[in-house]
Amino acid sequence: MLSVSGNSAPTLGRATRREALRLGGLGAFGLGLDSLLAGRESSATPAGDERSFGRAKSCILLFPYGSPPQHETFDPKPTAPVEIRGELGAIETSVPGISICDHLPRVAQVMDRVTVVRSMTHPYPLHCVCYSTSGIPEYDVSLETRPRDVRQWPFLGSVVGYAREQQRGLLPADMPNNVGLPWLLNSRSDIVPLAGPYAAFLGQQYDPFWPTYQGGGTRTAPKLSDGQSKLVQDPYAGCTADGRFVLSETGPGADTMTPDRLNQRRHLLEQFDDLRRGLDLNSRLSTYDRHRQTAWSVLTSDRLRGALDLSREPVSVRDRYGMTLFGQSCLAARRLVEAGCPFITVFWDAYEIFAGCAWDTHANHFPRLKEYLLPGMDLAYSALILDLEERGLLSETLVLWMSEHGRTPQIDSKPIGAGRHHWSRAYSVAVAGGGTAGGQVVGRTDAQGGDVEETPMSPKDLLATSLHLLGIDPHLTVPGIDGRPHPVSGTGIVRPELFA
Repeated sequence: MLSVSGNSAPTLGRATRREALRLGGLGAFGLGLDSLLAGRESSATPAGDERSFGRAKSCILLFPYGSPPQHETFDPKPTAPVEIRGELGAIETSVPGISICDHLPRVAQVMDRVTVVRSMTHPYPLHCVCYSTSGIPEYDVSLETRPRDVRQWPFLGSVVGYAREQQRGLLPADMPNNVGLPWLLNSRSDIVPLAGPYAAFLGQQYDPFWPTYQGGGTRTAPKLSDGQSKLVQDPYAGCTADGRFVLSETGPGADTMTPDRLNQRRHLLEQFDDLRRGLDLNSRLSTYDRHRQTAWSVLTSDRLRGALDLSREPVSVRDRYGMTLFGQSCLAARRLVEAGCPFITVFWDAYEIFAGCAWDTHANHFPRLKEYLLPGMDLAYSALILDLEERGLLSETLVLWMSEHGRTPQIDSKPIGAGRHHWSRAYSVAVAGGGTAGGQVVGRTDAQGGDVEETPMSPKDLLATSLHLLGIDPHLTVPGIDGRPHPVSGTGIVRPELFA
């Protein structure tokens, strides 16, 4: 067995492959950083030198898990019959002629910085984070529960982290290239983590680095369904000011990184180093020494820890984002951009109860939107756009608001609070900053918001366009499990409709 104190480390003669792999997976002690930063030795060919290429230095992906309704966000249908338009209305925005949901008044005021795509479409009306955020060409429901299935393709953030490492080396050495907030996706609900934000055949070293949020909720979230008996104090509905992000679930925060703990971590790293010298685990360990030093730099540096320390922000700024977990995660994302992280994902995730998973409003649709989902989105999204702009960062930071699909145009009136179900034939995303245009709508849906009538766009196109703006060749290929080259954005094409 491994010993944190160093008194019972296995000798080289007794070490097994399983023990070595276990050592490599000790994320609770921060050792996942070695894997995160242990790179592959290949290069990416940059795209052309178009004016839009490389306009963005970083990207913040905002992912409301479960999928928001297009009707009650960015594509309202105020003249449709009530069974289509629902209980909420539409308001004018800062851009004449563009209307959005009337429960997003702050977002309405920043629409001159935002482009809405109302014509997103794909064939899979299922939970499919892996399909919407990777180049994978096809999807079936079996992939949802298998994050490490060999058929999976790399997550957008993993591609960015991989490409950044090839383009720029390992600098800055004390900041990961790909961070996910507020915790490993689905890990705080009553199911196992599902597929999506993983590096697939790039290798687990390019998975997002996951800090985790420690703190409780202050409000009971509206129920997911009539059958829900448990009341949930959901931090996405309200969180306390002393909630914080730490580097691992059992790891120390900014104020508890003691010399003893650092020495324990160093000793564990040394044990793994001893083991790998006697074991031919795989070819990816050939560059271990270089990346081990980088991992240690992250563990011992204040740079990442400081970026995640929201207590350094004025109360007025924290309140501006909203004292909810989504709002505070968006604020942490802005701080990570300032600290030099090129890709940050903020999930609005399921908490305690997965059924209905946050935005998956099969029931209690209108109460959840009015009392919980839209108010949190309105504060956090608008604050992030304005805060980035005021700090001179919006022009070089791509902000993506996207999810797996949309929701049915026809309202299901049977559940209490009504419901809209999965719908992928037409839905909306919003993009801002990083070389994108502001104040425009791309695409159009029919009168019911159920089918695309103009400028259909695939999630693969959004991936390719994002990579292009980030200065990464969207046609970059990397070897898959079978050794054949795979284009990281699949069939996606760059969409100039989104450019400024």
